[in-house]
Amino acid sequence: MGIGFGREICGDLNAAESREWLVTNGIGGYAAGTVAGLLTRRYHGLLIAALNPPLGRTLLLSKLDETVEYDDRPYSLHTNRWVDRTVSPQGYQQIERFFLEGTTPVWRYGVADALLEKRIWMQQGANVTYIQYHLRRASLPLFLSIKALINYRDYHGKTRGQGWEITPEPIDRGVCVTAYPGAVPLYLISNYGTVSVAQQWFYGFDLAVERYRGLDDREDHFHAATFEITLQPGETLTLIAGAGNRPGADGNGAWMDRRAHEQKLMGFWRTNRPEHSRDVPEWVTRLVLAADQFVVDRATPNEPYGKTLIAGYPWFGDWGRDTMISLPGLTLATGRAEVARSLLRTFSGYVSQGMLPNRFPDAGETPEYNTVDATLWYFEAIRAYHTATEDDDLLQKLYPVLAEIIDWHCRGTRYNIHLDATDGLLYAGEAGVQLTWMDAKVGDWVVTPRIGKPIEVNALWYNALRTMAHFARQLGKPHKEYEAMADRTQVRFSRFWNDALGYCYDVLDTPDGNDASLRPNQIFAVSLLESPLSTVQQRAVVDTCAQRLLTSHGLRSLASGHLQYQGHYGGDPRQRDGAYHQGTVWGWLLGPFVLAHLRVYKDPALARQFLEPMADHLFSHGLGTLSEIFDGDMPLTPRGCFAQAWTVAEVLRAWLATEQL
Repeated sequence: MGIGFGREICGDLNAAESREWLVTNGIGGYAAGTVAGLLTRRYHGLLIAALNPPLGRTLLLSKLDETVEYDDRPYSLHTNRWVDRTVSPQGYQQIERFFLEGTTPVWRYGVADALLEKRIWMQQGANVTYIQYHLRRASLPLFLSIKALINYRDYHGKTRGQGWEITPEPIDRGVCVTAYPGAVPLYLISNYGTVSVAQQWFYGFDLAVERYRGLDDREDHFHAATFEITLQPGETLTLIAGAGNRPGADGNGAWMDRRAHEQKLMGFWRTNRPEHSRDVPEWVTRLVLAADQFVVDRATPNEPYGKTLIAGYPWFGDWGRDTMISLPGLTLATGRAEVARSLLRTFSGYVSQGMLPNRFPDAGETPEYNTVDATLWYFEAIRAYHTATEDDDLLQKLYPVLAEIIDWHCRGTRYNIHLDATDGLLYAGEAGVQLTWMDAKVGDWVVTPRIGKPIEVNALWYNALRTMAHFARQLGKPHKEYEAMADRTQVRFSRFWNDALGYCYDVLDTPDGNDASLRPNQIFAVSLLESPLSTVQQRAVVDTCAQRLLTSHGLRSLASGHLQYQGHYGGDPRQRDGAYHQGTVWGWLLGPFVLAHLRVYKDPALARQFLEPMADHLFSHGLGTLSEIFDGDMPLTPRGCFAQAWTVAEVLRAWLATEQL
């Protein structure tokens, strides 16, 4: 089941521009675009460099506008949409085929009897992008001209070129562009052909997806250089874009390195999980490669080779919650326990007042700690790691950190997070702060404040206490106190059960009483290893979520019958965030649902069926990967990030779980 399309998709602009590709470099940088070659987002570009890895992401190389001459006839291979909504030229009509080779996007352009192939990849560990052209077939020479359009801005930003003077510097086989004094230089070089300096702004690119998102939909890019070559059949041109230092010009060697990297990833999968490497559906192995795109370096003084996980492309950085939820699926399920170990050690250095950071800002080094559940997911990530590796050495090192976390929660920490001594449940929240994974906030408006005792937080707390008791016994340390706390939490967890409705309250003891809104958060009280619910209650929760929240691509964040339900995600930031957790479908929740269903019904084949629609989704949005969210209403249109870490992680982890019974 290779990811690929012919003219039926490539020649249909609506279809081709809605399908996006992604390549990454392992340090936070990436390149992304559409099958059509059309820019639709501010986040599209051929080199978005992580200048302060894994963040500091900066758009440097925007796009390449290619034209060819063959048999004395000109053909445009590029496509642009302008602010007046005209599409000119329409180079997408020359795309005969598009496909992924591993994670590398490949285009084949058909021009008369000539077939020109283009592929794009990045160098692992460097802000370097390779764009390679190979004339696979022709009866005549083919002249290729490439206009390099560049930029220099934060990847969240926008550019107006009026009055901005940039002077590219000619160098051997290329140009060096320093956008302004002190800017990181961009090197553009080729292995063959000629290059000429250009100095011209192209004004008024239209960004359709940004308009849908209620944001500025116009962008300007600077034409810095033109590369030209006449290719004979079988010849290859490689154009290389690098940030900071001049990159090497060995395109073929770089391509072999990229292939070797992905072969190594598949080797980890086969070697570390041999029981799952035979008769595995191709779409599952696709997720193994997709998983690697989120794994990036985060060096710290104590962990110079530290790792973290990007939460989603194209706009998220690394988030504590997303990292801990994603860790088992992206690292352990793919046979990369050493990455999991590095992640766990790296984040231990950021624990403050018993809390893990929520996120690391794009600018600045001070983490934000507005999360109640990221820290509790840390326990579950460590438990999963220890179960897979039996690494008592790391457990011994992290145990004091975990004990301190429990102590802080008992005493009380930021944002009124504390253990309620009257019932053994965790309380969290204060006005104006969003602490759970349902964290949308617009200005001062917290859309889903969930102040009180959220059910998934207390399911995680109970799971953490049982896990801590297990760790204490494993290391020969006192464990009875943790057992006693867990016993008390389990008894009082019964408060969450709403007997009249047959499912759990979402939040207890809110400022307005107990919240009976039907949300998916109760599924974690069944899916986690340690469940505080009875078997009868577990089944009721699974059945309720299946009948009222489940879709082909995840669970709705709010039941459709609720007065505040929003079935469409779109509009300006306030409209989008207002719908984000009010009915929008979240793909990552499919994993916990499948695990909960498996626990209750013990039918792996049946549970696996819920995952199968994701195989088709690999073809429809982020190619070869899985989306963040979907509309709650049909036809469940994919929205948000086109590649989301915890969606890939949880679908992969759940699929493996169905294979183990």
